[in-house]
Amino acid sequence: MSRLAAVADTLPTDRLPTHLLKKVFPGHWSFLLGELAMFSFLVLVATGVYLAWFYDASMEVVPYEGSYEPLVGVEVTRAYHSVLDITFDRPAGAMIRQTHHWAALVFVASIVLHAARVFFTGAFRRPRRLNWTIGMTLLGLALAAGFFGLALPHDLLGGTGARIGHAFAVSIPVIGPGAADVVFGGEFAGDGMMHRFWLFHVILLPLAIGLLLAAHLSLVFLQTHTQYPGGNRREDNVVGAAAWPGYALKAGAAFSLVVGVLLALGAVVEIGPIWLYGPFDAAAATVPAQPDWYLGWVEGALRIVPAIDVVVFGREVPSPFFVGVAFPALVFAVLYAWPFAEARVTGDHDPHHLLDRPREHPVRTALGVAGLAALTVLLLAGSHDLQALLLRVPVDSLTWFYRWVVLLVPPIAGVVTWSICRSLVRAEELTP
Repeated sequence: MSRLAAVADTLPTDRLPTHLLKKVFPGHWSFLLGELAMFSFLVLVATGVYLAWFYDASMEVVPYEGSYEPLVGVEVTRAYHSVLDITFDRPAGAMIRQTHHWAALVFVASIVLHAARVFFTGAFRRPRRLNWTIGMTLLGLALAAGFFGLALPHDLLGGTGARIGHAFAVSIPVIGPGAADVVFGGEFAGDGMMHRFWLFHVILLPLAIGLLLAAHLSLVFLQTHTQYPGGNRREDNVVGAAAWPGYALKAGAAFSLVVGVLLALGAVVEIGPIWLYGPFDAAAATVPAQPDWYLGWVEGALRIVPAIDVVVFGREVPSPFFVGVAFPALVFAVLYAWPFAEARVTGDHDPHHLLDRPREHPVRTALGVAGLAALTVLLLAGSHDLQALLLRVPVDSLTWFYRWVVLLVPPIAGVVTWSICRSLVRAEELTP
């Protein structure tokens, strides 16, 4: 008897329905990307509970009296003070806080990679269009949770990001000021701002993410799994490992590995050094500090898009609206609409359980690569001031450089990708 079977025999699986235990899961590694997101979210919840226990969402200004000597006597908010206390004065506080931050980065990254795998293989087609919609909503909620989480320490980096977010909210025509009051608790940096941010980051958004994750996984479990073509795989079967014991125990091992890696990162790799950034000061800014990568593309657009205000029906629409609200909304609108638009253009409304190879759909693949290239360029532009400092070139020169690059690179990447896909298909057709 193998060790896997021996472990399986010790668990009370006889109480579970037989059809659940025999559910077959594909064995390809790319299917683990979705599970990586789930595992990271569980780590986020566990570490977040610890952090919430000690966090004080107060904007009251007090002198710092903790263990970090360079800031002793400096006036800071209680929110900033409490995060410093967690880092320097609570058992394993620094490790837990940094593990939470690393888990957030991995959570968003795994959602993005999972979505890319689904997009390029056509796994969003019927009957999975609803799950694609849920996945895009999860991505949006994850970005929002990251924004509020970065702001909670009320350090110079998080406070500056919150100020930019407030400017985006206020720029929305008609409803902007009222929406900003609801989210930010009144004027920017008012007494209620951190309490609102805490509510969003700790309760409302995690609850929504958890519910959508449950719905997403339920649909995956209830529907026939997608799989790559080849071998004896068909539209009406699934080739892989049964849910029990093989898949379940392998998933458990993967979960243990993810937790171990995230804890190791939290223990030895510094991230979010708010003690170096200092407390938030509206009149100050720090060049080396950049937003987390998943917000960097919006930051990049803000830096390189010319500031142009537009008057519509006698009402001024400021430039932050186009960069911080309209542009992200457009990106998500395209993502939400893609499965339905592709089905309408191609006339393919049939259900699919076998995945496409990206080369078989060169237009889809080319457009996807072009979109990723544009977002990558914007992400790089989000740190152009730091690049200018390191390269010793004027910031304005890099601004114009990225303006040209964001216009030229995406279409070039798309055309090259389309050509490669077509060449690969032709080569296969000519191969006997």
